[in-house]
Amino acid sequence: MSEKIKVVIADDQYVARGFFEMYVKMSANYELAASLATAEQAVNYCRGNRVDLVIMDVMMKRGLDGLTCAETIKANTPGIRVILATSTAEYQWIEKARQANIDSFWFKEYDERSLLEVMDRTMHGESVYPGTPPNPKFGDIDKSGLTDRELEILRELTTNRSNEEIAERCCISLNTVKRHIQNMLVKTGYTNRLELAVNAKSLGLVVHDDDRTDRKSDEE
Repeated sequence: MSEKIKVVIADDQYVARGFFEMYVKMSANYELAASLATAEQAVNYCRGNRVDLVIMDVMMKRGLDGLTCAETIKANTPGIRVILATSTAEYQWIEKARQANIDSFWFKEYDERSLLEVMDRTMHGESVYPGTPPNPKFGDIDKSGLTDRELEILRELTTNRSNEEIAERCCISLNTVKRHIQNMLVKTGYTNRLELAVNAKSLGLVVHDDDRTDRKSDEE
């Protein structure tokens, strides 16, 4: 009888961890090695224990984010396979994950493939990434109705930055920022920049890297 694949789960949401655990237990090929609430715990566990596969959420409420810690795991132990997961529709993390040599990426809410399929294919040496970005509704349009520049500005809006600050960060003029915001209001049907920001954030349409990486450590 072949040895089971040892899996580590890292997700700060109790319900999500239970969901991941269910998938691990559904297959006779996998064995749950650890189910952890922070990404840093997963890094530490992988240093001292045999692990074959890590399933890790990108966003964490405390400590370092999943993308950063997944990169550390791959750097420390390249033989460990890592699947990053997220419930948001943020697509900019895909390229970051590829650059960090993360094996696979799975959108919890939007991927047609089951997690178990992604796990199996990843353990068979495939790199499983979404072919197309999630395309949820955003007001009167789908996310695909926004341009890359509009999405960039929308990410900045979710951080409560002023138009002047956004212009400086995006290296564009103040008038250009205002024009893009007005275009988004017309497209979506929202009435002001606050509605754009609040709805984008609540829907997980975009997530600024500040929100991904700016977390308090467990020691604080």
